[in-house]
Amino acid sequence: MRLKLLSPGEMSADQKETYDEAIAGKRGAPPAPMMAWLNSPEMARHATRLGEQLRFSTIFPAKLSEIAILVTARHWTSHYEWYAHKRLALKGGMDPKIIEDIRDRRTPVFDDPKGKMIYDLAKSLHEGKGVSQALYDEAVQLLTVRGVVEVIGLCGYYTMVSMTLNTFEFGLPDGEVSDLV
Repeated sequence: MRLKLLSPGEMSADQKETYDEAIAGKRGAPPAPMMAWLNSPEMARHATRLGEQLRFSTIFPAKLSEIAILVTARHWTSHYEWYAHKRLALKGGMDPKIIEDIRDRRTPVFDDPKGKMIYDLAKSLHEGKGVSQALYDEAVQLLTVRGVVEVIGLCGYYTMVSMTLNTFEFGLPDGEVSDLV
């Protein structure tokens, strides 16, 4: 870890206020990257709020949102993000084979056309740095404009999370080994 994470007793008033807000939110705990973001308390506050919105209040159930998050974690080879969201994806009902395929950079087989579309959008955003007109039109038809915006939000937010976790070298909990190579 390249950064000393502050305990609540070491935080400034602004940092503590952001930390307390995160604990009072839907997560019940501060997300790991927020502990680094606290070095910029206002950024931490806004980023954490955005993350909570994207985790809990998109039009997608967790099983679908986690597709975009796992594609992002795999794209960035973010070990901590993958570790955390693999568990959430399984808890949300995602087929373990889909997780394995994303991990191994194979295109999964989806039984839900929305899941496939979220995967295709996330891959296109990360690998192609955009979305073709044909994919966009198909995505809007299937997911709605709001859904496309939220997939973009998930990929963008979790890119920032991945960059934070990778830059500051957040480790996995003791005894855990990364699935990613």
